[in-house]
Amino acid sequence: MRIAHLADVHLGFRQYHRQTPQGINQREADVAQAFRRALDDVIAARPDLVVVAGDLFHSVRPVNAAILDSFNQFRRLREGLPEAPIVLIGGNHDTPRSVETGTILKLFEALPGVVAVPQEPRYLRFEQLDLSVFCVPYAAAVSARPRLVPSGDAGRNVLVVHGRLAGLLPGDEWWYDHAGPPIEPGELNPERWDYVALGHYHVAHRVRENAWYAGALEYVSPNPWGELRDEERDGRCGQKGWLLVELGARLRVEFRPVALARRVIDLEPIEGAGVPAERLDALVCERVTAIPGGIDEQVVRQLVWNVPRYVARDLDHARVREFKARALHYHLDIRRPPPRREVGVGGPGSRRSLADIVEDVLSRRPLEAQLDRQRLLALARSYLERVEREAPEP
Repeated sequence: MRIAHLADVHLGFRQYHRQTPQGINQREADVAQAFRRALDDVIAARPDLVVVAGDLFHSVRPVNAAILDSFNQFRRLREGLPEAPIVLIGGNHDTPRSVETGTILKLFEALPGVVAVPQEPRYLRFEQLDLSVFCVPYAAAVSARPRLVPSGDAGRNVLVVHGRLAGLLPGDEWWYDHAGPPIEPGELNPERWDYVALGHYHVAHRVRENAWYAGALEYVSPNPWGELRDEERDGRCGQKGWLLVELGARLRVEFRPVALARRVIDLEPIEGAGVPAERLDALVCERVTAIPGGIDEQVVRQLVWNVPRYVARDLDHARVREFKARALHYHLDIRRPPPRREVGVGGPGSRRSLADIVEDVLSRRPLEAQLDRQRLLALARSYLERVEREAPEP
């Protein structure tokens, strides 16, 4: 039996200010196009079951164009795979905060063979496949979470969950959307399931041999640069897609990439300490010129460290505006040098930095006997340096 595992589509996502000739936000159009391309590949793969593990939409109240297009795409999927059930659960983005608000996901049950599970946990039984699917949407995963175990005597059992797992993600958990209390790895009981389909983390990632995040189909998180770093760790930098899962004597999971409308490029950072404005201009231009295929219509960030304000003022801002006009989005991310603390008798000192404050507090705070204060201070410094190094653009 084969399963198509998709997640975190985020239809209706909008970013930047560029519009298509039809007046649609360009990134919204990119996300819709990625979804269509993914469904083309799903239909061609002929799976026995299609699972969307949450966050079909970017908001609880998506715009009408996103609703209409998604309905048409699910209808096309239904026509292309008339025998395959389609299971759709709610994620944190498309789950209303109150039960009175209602959910748009129920709309898709107007299509035969589509089952939407927006808020309450639910076991689904598909007799023709000898399959049981336990759906745990975001609302159920963060409140009174049920015990994640199979039910009944089906030949195969699949768990579908939208949420974050504690301590198992390869990158820094702070950069992606918060989704309530984490799920402890042991709660999944992976040994009792044939497959665990996870949603919420936007990078395709193997948690266990039979438990995977499918990742998003486009870059729709608050910090795409963090996604790029995590994808690089998994050997799929710059790739988005879905998973084709084959259940049998031996589980097989295949990542199926989707062609993206444009690239998200994080250029190599530049160290600007002591570098004059003319040289920084040349370095920035070199980085942009070296982009394969050019900067036009791409999403690009150039990070420059330790640039004083007076040097930043003297940069060639006309050239930066040219880059911004050519790219869909170009961000020259200039970081100031850390403030220096100068203390003089009778003279005003500069405002204390966050690192100074944290170190001072932790140096004086009473600790339990088994805790090493120096290790605690070193850990705090490393966290602050990481946040400064990897903070998303404003």
